[in-house]
Amino acid sequence: MSAHQPEAVPFGIYIHWPFCLSKCPYCDFNSHVANSVDHARWRAALRAELAYGAARHPGRTVGSVFFGGGTPSLMDPETAGALIADIKSFWNVTDDIEITLEANPGTVEINRFSAFAANGINRVSIGIQALNDRDLQFLGRLHSAEEAMRALDVATSVFDRFSFDLIYARPEHDPKAWRKELREGLAIANGHISLYQLTIEPGTQFYTLHQRGDLVVPDEDLATELYEITQEETSAAGYGCYEVSNHAKPGQESRHNLVYWRYGDYLGIGPGAHGREAVIQPNGSTVPTAVRRHRAPDIWLDRVEQHDHGTQEETVLDAKERLLEMVMMGLRLNETIPTTRFERIIGKGPRDVLESERLETLIGSGDLICDSAGLRTTDQGRNRLNGVLGYLFDPSV
Repeated sequence: MSAHQPEAVPFGIYIHWPFCLSKCPYCDFNSHVANSVDHARWRAALRAELAYGAARHPGRTVGSVFFGGGTPSLMDPETAGALIADIKSFWNVTDDIEITLEANPGTVEINRFSAFAANGINRVSIGIQALNDRDLQFLGRLHSAEEAMRALDVATSVFDRFSFDLIYARPEHDPKAWRKELREGLAIANGHISLYQLTIEPGTQFYTLHQRGDLVVPDEDLATELYEITQEETSAAGYGCYEVSNHAKPGQESRHNLVYWRYGDYLGIGPGAHGREAVIQPNGSTVPTAVRRHRAPDIWLDRVEQHDHGTQEETVLDAKERLLEMVMMGLRLNETIPTTRFERIIGKGPRDVLESERLETLIGSGDLICDSAGLRTTDQGRNRLNGVLGYLFDPSV
């Protein structure tokens, strides 16, 4: 198989719903607060762009669909149902297809869970973020800890599979308090939990506060202690850290996110959605292409209504770009990037395409392992992955 042929793995589809009830101060996603949404118009536009994508990618087998945002649990459940029905009409789907909806634990969204399940959603990912009201208020969340618990109870009764998020390394985050909160979360988890360290992203309200000294996050030593507690408690509860921030019991990993991390192909639709597509050329060959939709919801909507798609940019990825993306994504996982993937994506093995002196330095420091099977991080290397990647790829280092 050449480096330009699509991998024979399930195809992923990401659908972006950009609207939220409020903008969280830490969030740098493409999300917008809208006073009203024309749901019929948005449903038609998303279906049109999906059909456009289907025409470009015939013959694939879809293994996962992910409704992200924004807050897609605010869309009409019938919109999700129409899109899922379209997907099943355009492509073959795997018997165990995973169809995930991101949701917030507000009352409005909770009351829609059964309707979403009836329309084909079989997994939800709930943005809890904290299990106490003080920190929820600090994080700008509209729900209470009580509503969070109710959302998890409802999810348990409606869905066989669900996940939820917590954020740690909050200002003045006490390690004992985090251990207690994490144990509480793991006690009610259902096979998967995402645990993110708070990061200060440019363009967010928290970034402005941090720049002027009004928001102080834990220093490196405290952040490391909180991370180690996270690993200890999840491991003790039987949740493997299969990706830097994601923990699951065996078989409960997010199949859709594994498409990203294993460098599979996926179609992104909706404003600001990204895709990594093997685009078919007139001569029948395929070219690995990064596709980005226009971020602004109104502009995206107008473009779809005029042209059936809201594409803003398509970039054919050269070998260096594919290598960087594949390694950056793959090293996040607690598994090997197989040599066969290097050969499929780049045409050569890892030692043939990575800078040898830097690779050997990282192997010697105990951060990477590179053998006949492929390339992987150690636990140590994954804990400081940004530094490892910076050293491996940054020409100025």
